[in-house]
Amino acid sequence: MAVRKIIRMGHPTLRKVAQELSVDELASENIKRLVKDLTETLEDYRGVGLAAPQVNESIRLVIIEIQGGETRYGHLKSMPLTVFANPSYKVLNDSTAGSWEGCLSVPGLRGYVERPQSIQVSYQDLTGASHQLELNGFMATVFQHEFDHLDGLLYLDRMTDMDKLVFEEELSRHHQ
Repeated sequence: MAVRKIIRMGHPTLRKVAQELSVDELASENIKRLVKDLTETLEDYRGVGLAAPQVNESIRLVIIEIQGGETRYGHLKSMPLTVFANPSYKVLNDSTAGSWEGCLSVPGLRGYVERPQSIQVSYQDLTGASHQLELNGFMATVFQHEFDHLDGLLYLDRMTDMDKLVFEEELSRHHQ
């Protein structure tokens, strides 16, 4: 178990489509160790989600943990630490909303991104069992952001107005 280095924009692994995991791989000691490393890394960097490609592991694995309560994104429902293997999602309706996204792999910057606000997520847990859940609002945004990492995408690829790419300090001064 260790805090892993998060790779940054420009590293080729962040632009690769990550490999699916077999049920046998999901149950392996390597994956269990990686999940522990991802958890410690997420806590150390104080994020809400982390995809395996962000620690230079090109596999379809994401962890998400959301502390509920009042946040800058409004009131959020808690989500305990959850592992999402081989996840996918489908958009449930055309409703979109924008938010200022940041990324541990793109430190110091924020970009305004519009995303669908109602999605259905399908994924496997570490036993290989399949699950689905519906997400709305900010939660839908978080999941799409993290799942994009599995397809070699960064939030910047989803931006439609590059004038809305700013340094974090400037965001608080001029854009909120």
